[in-house]
Amino acid sequence: MKADRLFDNMRPYLEKMGDEAKKKVGFTYAFEVWKSKGDTPLVWTVNLKDKVGIEKGKTGSVDATFNLSDDDAVSLFNGSLNPQTAFMQGKLKIKGNMQAAMKFTPDLFPKDAKL
Repeated sequence: MKADRLFDNMRPYLEKMGDEAKKKVGFTYAFEVWKSKGDTPLVWTVNLKDKVGIEKGKTGSVDATFNLSDDDAVSLFNGSLNPQTAFMQGKLKIKGNMQAAMKFTPDLFPKDAKL
């Protein structure tokens, strides 16, 4: 799955941002990414609350969960898909705290979030 590489690329970037990411965001997220509709999604937890980092799988409690396809995750991370547009088009589903979800913005992705 392409999202595996995206999250791997994002890990050192977020760790470098560390305290800045905690101050700016202060929430924990789960990303549920599926290859095809109906597939069991792979999950990554992005912690920007206590210990900044990314873990594969759902670890602990999260403030918001994003559910999207692998292809849409790639588009979202590389900036070709706007998060609000994706949500309005039903490409991105959000569960949990909407205020937390709105704090996870594209500037949290590395500028070179390529595969």
